Amino acid sequence: MNTEKVYEIDWRGTKFSIRTGKIAKQAGGAVIVKHGDTEVLVTACHSASREGTDFFPLTVEYREAYYAAGKIPGGFIKREARPSTKEILTCRMIDRPIRPLFPEGYCDEIQVAGHVMSFDKTNDPDIATMIGASAALSISSMPFMGPTGSCRVGYINEEYVINPTIDQMKDSKIDLIVSATKENVCMVEAGADEVSETIMLDGILAGHEAIKEVIELQEKMVAEVGKEKDSYEPPAENPYKSKILAAFGDRINPTNITAGKKNREKAIDALKEEIIESLSAGIAEDELENTKNEISAAFKEVLRADTRKTIAGGIRLDGRKTDEIRPIEVETRVFSRQHGSAMFQRGETQALVSVTLGSGRDDQIVEGLNGTDSQRYYLHYNFPPYCVGECGRMGGTKRREIGHGNLAERALKPMIPSHEEFPYIIRIVSDITESNGSSSMASVCGGCLALMDAGVPIKDPVAGVAMGLVKEGDDISILSDIQGEEDHEGDMDFKVTGTQHGITAIQMDIKIDGLSREILETSLNQAKEGRLHILREMMKGLDAPREELSEHAPCMFSLKINTDKIGAMIGPGGKIIRAMQEETNSTITVDDDGTVTIVAETQEGGKAAKAKVEALTCNPEIGKIYHGPIKGIKDFGVFVEILPGLEGLCHVSELSNEFVKDINEIVKMGDELDVKLIDIDSMGRLKLSRKAALPAEEKND
Repeated sequence: MNTEKVYEIDWRGTKFSIRTGKIAKQAGGAVIVKHGDTEVLVTACHSASREGTDFFPLTVEYREAYYAAGKIPGGFIKREARPSTKEILTCRMIDRPIRPLFPEGYCDEIQVAGHVMSFDKTNDPDIATMIGASAALSISSMPFMGPTGSCRVGYINEEYVINPTIDQMKDSKIDLIVSATKENVCMVEAGADEVSETIMLDGILAGHEAIKEVIELQEKMVAEVGKEKDSYEPPAENPYKSKILAAFGDRINPTNITAGKKNREKAIDALKEEIIESLSAGIAEDELENTKNEISAAFKEVLRADTRKTIAGGIRLDGRKTDEIRPIEVETRVFSRQHGSAMFQRGETQALVSVTLGSGRDDQIVEGLNGTDSQRYYLHYNFPPYCVGECGRMGGTKRREIGHGNLAERALKPMIPSHEEFPYIIRIVSDITESNGSSSMASVCGGCLALMDAGVPIKDPVAGVAMGLVKEGDDISILSDIQGEEDHEGDMDFKVTGTQHGITAIQMDIKIDGLSREILETSLNQAKEGRLHILREMMKGLDAPREELSEHAPCMFSLKINTDKIGAMIGPGGKIIRAMQEETNSTITVDDDGTVTIVAETQEGGKAAKAKVEALTCNPEIGKIYHGPIKGIKDFGVFVEILPGLEGLCHVSELSNEFVKDINEIVKMGDELDVKLIDIDSMGRLKLSRKAALPAEEKND
């Protein structure tokens, strides 16, 4: 029996619909979202919490099935394998707006899964899946306090475009994704080409207006088919909070504002142990462990409340002003064999960043629903456990590392020179060696310095800063350069990167309701001041790209030749190009458009290969002197090869200033002569002169 319900609107010129009631009926909530001809199935399921769970176990999965685009996966195994970077980044974008909309203290297990069923190659499925996650949760019995909506915003020809197509995005100055409830923006993810704070802010607000339309559609669906929400009672007030405050209240704040991350941790741990020992005295043995856990949880709540109250009152845990940036230290050429390297330290966060330059064979091949593409610039981010002084498993790349790496990669991308300007493949690796907040922004700053250290001619230096917010009643503090505790206990994580001219990337997550335009605007402007300060500090270490590449970097040249010269350069069966590669110990590739790329192990070999390619593919110029071997001797003159495979005739009358009785007395096969090209006849034959190329004193003798 078909009980499917369909809810649809015309959303800014594109058909948009949500269907439910037919597919995946055993899931707690299931919808099919259609945007254009892109369709995704999104489900939400729920399980009771396991005993002892003290966190919210929300997991999000997103998969792009190749059949959705009428494709079969590449490679040996013809099925989808581990999630791609694109799929992982989409998982993170689905998670971030919905996670804060569950009740505080809720610990039941929730899983949201998105599956792309159809892809029209016009509308990216990420937006449809983000909306689908909200819709599936909203019609379920889970205590989700949505719905939310999401949209992509482009800025094309100085106009905002809601949900631009994939092709339209190629001309957009921003790639902005906004998620929001009906009242407030709750998540932002963006890349940009040096746009102003005003353009970005207005884009966020334009996206919010568009989102309200899909939220209203979900509200209609919930009213008609939504399940009754499960009742949820928040945990009772921990009785040990009042006891801690009564006995140790005067010691909480002085301990909380201890300078230095490790010193603070030691002081807090010592106070916690003292409190546990004091308040658990006399407790029966069979109840002792549970009591200690309760006291520990109460202490955590008390400490969090003190942290928020302190910051909202304008006092930061490390004593800084709200707009003050931590001390910065930079160093370049950190390691001897790397093509480019930098150390960037800000407070207790440190990034060691390296740049490696490669050839065209080192590009990253990316396969997805929209086809296969190659990536000539990429950034990888690593967060080992030792950077926070802990032991831990060092296995595969985690989702957080992929997300932070993508943000840093996006921040620097607009400044990367084109292939024509700089034909190298560029790989950046950021290893976080110390962390106390904003390690992704340290990766941006360190990545920029490492690029300049490697001699990459970036368009402009880039820096990044993480902004925070604490809102307690009417008290609001907007914080520049947040450290770990301010991020964890605060209400906003707003990362902004850019040059002195404008923004290149932003990422924002909000944990509270109510973020006005004024707060957003103040945050962006304060971030700009912080960014410019960081840029000035970075420039003290290195203020421009180095003029010379590292001696350990491969030598690479890129030049353009006429397409009709490609055959002459390659030669029959590739004979000529193979010979050039062997002679110069280089790799030479030529594209159909005439782009020639030369990669050599040494500068000397690269320059030699470039000279050979230029000589082989250039057009002969009348009046120019050439040097070449004699290829043939006749009674009437000699044939000289002036360019590879190109010969001309030097008539006997042009061989010498004197009468030539016997050519063989003057030259022999294999001799090399300087000759001037004096004419090219209508048949394309070259006329050469040796005597015209002689030095002036020889001509006068």
